[in-house]
Amino acid sequence: MAALAVDATVTDSALICFSSSSENTLRFVRKLGMDFARLPLYAKEAPLLATQPFVLVLPTYGGTGGEGSVPKQVIRFLNEPRNRELLRGVIGAGNTNFGDNYCLAADIVAAKCKVPHLYNFELMGTPEDISRVRTGLETFWTRLSQTRS
Repeated sequence: MAALAVDATVTDSALICFSSSSENTLRFVRKLGMDFARLPLYAKEAPLLATQPFVLVLPTYGGTGGEGSVPKQVIRFLNEPRNRELLRGVIGAGNTNFGDNYCLAADIVAAKCKVPHLYNFELMGTPEDISRVRTGLETFWTRLSQTRS
């Protein structure tokens, strides 16, 4: 872990997202009007290292049966134990054209990391999605802080 921490970009954002080059997920997160960090798109970029609890927003990629659904960049990020330990929830982005695979990456990450899957939105989300997520995150962080005190 020490080698990663030296070369990493450190963030204290409570919202971290991954967005592909289409930037649909990034557009959604920007509309929330909250501080956030974006996972690097390319492996040559410095990895991100979280320093406080966060919610992860991620799209679903690929194929049938879930194979390849979680972006490799997200896998790389969560393979860092410190990042995985600070993950508190997941929000999924997807396309309903994917049928059963709609927002599957969020289901997979939530199950594997034993955190709640908080919300799903399609493509760039609607104004209602933005409002629900903004309110939901405020409620989520308030409840989480109350259960820890």
